[in-house]
Amino acid sequence: MGEFVNLEVADGIGTIRLNRPPMNALNLQLQEELRAAAHEAGERADVRAVVLYGGEKVFAAGADIKEMANMSYTDMVDRGAALQSAFTAVAEIPKPVVAAVTGFALGGGCELALCADVRVCADNARLGQPEITLGVIPGAGGTQRLPRLIGPAKAKDLIFTGRFVAADEALAIGLVDRVVPAADVYTEAVKWAAQFANGPAYALRAAKEAIDRGLEVDLATGLELERLQFTGLFATEDRDTGMTAFVAKEKPKFSGR
Repeated sequence: MGEFVNLEVADGIGTIRLNRPPMNALNLQLQEELRAAAHEAGERADVRAVVLYGGEKVFAAGADIKEMANMSYTDMVDRGAALQSAFTAVAEIPKPVVAAVTGFALGGGCELALCADVRVCADNARLGQPEITLGVIPGAGGTQRLPRLIGPAKAKDLIFTGRFVAADEALAIGLVDRVVPAADVYTEAVKWAAQFANGPAYALRAAKEAIDRGLEVDLATGLELERLQFTGLFATEDRDTGMTAFVAKEKPKFSGR
């Protein structure tokens, strides 16, 4: 349990909850607590899927600019890698991860949402990468994860201009995957995550790794990654359970092993 980030677990779903009012500004302490929560969520067997949530009013409005404004070049040289790795810890949680986006998801907040596999967004949310208006660029993955998600031209438009996008535009360009009424965001995110609470944990992990790693390499190498993940799953109990249940025309009861 951190001061600003908590991992709450219920029914196989772990909620990584940001709680630094009023705007969940991502200061250094919150970044490190986020890293710790991501590692814990990844390691706990009772967590089968993860929801990233900033609360009913805001997801995260970005970095703590007051803290960052006093940092020198050498300060940021020392801190930059840790900033990125805290977010990468979330992206590398080996389980399905959904971001429940309410209110603002700006700068580092948008970059955090990009670390999820799926984004459920409130109909009144606003997202963006406004770092350019501060004389810098995104530094927690925005220049890399955003173009991989929505394409380079759309990513350049958002990053070059620093403009905010409303929920409907975010959905249209593929920045978010579902738009729902603001009051339903967390419930819908949990509903998505609940699909995997009793799923084949190692198959889900393999699928996520094959997709994410495959996007980083050429097709032939990606196919080899897929082959290795696919064949490796024949060593799991869940593969035997799933195929036996299919032959018997029964619903499988996966153990997650």
